[in-house]
Amino acid sequence: MQEQGDSESLKYVSKEEAEAIERELLDDYKFGQQQLIEITGHACAMAVTKAFPLTSLTKKQPTVLVVCGPDKNGAVGMVCARHLRIFEYEPTIFYPKRSINPLYQDITTQCEKMDIPFLSYLPTEVQLINDAYNIVVDAILGFGNEQGDLKEPYITILTTLKQIKIPIVSVDVPSGWDVNDGSADGINPEVLVSLIAPKKCSTHFSGRHHFLAGRFLPYDIQKKYELNPPEYPGTECVVLL
Repeated sequence: MQEQGDSESLKYVSKEEAEAIERELLDDYKFGQQQLIEITGHACAMAVTKAFPLTSLTKKQPTVLVVCGPDKNGAVGMVCARHLRIFEYEPTIFYPKRSINPLYQDITTQCEKMDIPFLSYLPTEVQLINDAYNIVVDAILGFGNEQGDLKEPYITILTTLKQIKIPIVSVDVPSGWDVNDGSADGINPEVLVSLIAPKKCSTHFSGRHHFLAGRFLPYDIQKKYELNPPEYPGTECVVLL
């Protein structure tokens, strides 16, 4: 029986530590990139269902807008959308710059085959988004991106998301935030889902719910990096911090 930490001793990792953990999972533990994306995308969907159960949604349809970036975080967002569809939500994906990575293309195809609609553009009229959706999932940038990496169309998307009134769920790192330092210029999500381990920037998170999705992490990695994760309830893949 492995020992678990508690949320007070939980470690918040730097960008460099997060990269090292992922490299070790891929190279030493032989996790596949697709496997990690699937595990974390499913966990993100579970976090959404916990923060926003179907019965709590105020609009007639259980609509969710998932905004995906061009890299791995966007792929996690699409897997999240696919699982939300299975959980009887109605996701729509906005994926403005499609990746040439065959893995991400496969994940895109999976969503299309499940009849998840893809938006051709994001309305700049903020009220249209507020009226059409219950929640927005921000899967634009992950820990592998620098704040200065933000280019169009994501600068405009970020400006729009900062103005919406419906809740935002950010995947791993809220878009516009520095991975280590956070940011006053980024969006202000109501829910944050930290993948594998919480990043240092999440100490600045002031929203309603912070979930951790890292239960699959091998114990030796938890110990090596002194992550001290809290105990996950029952058989849950996410825990509320």
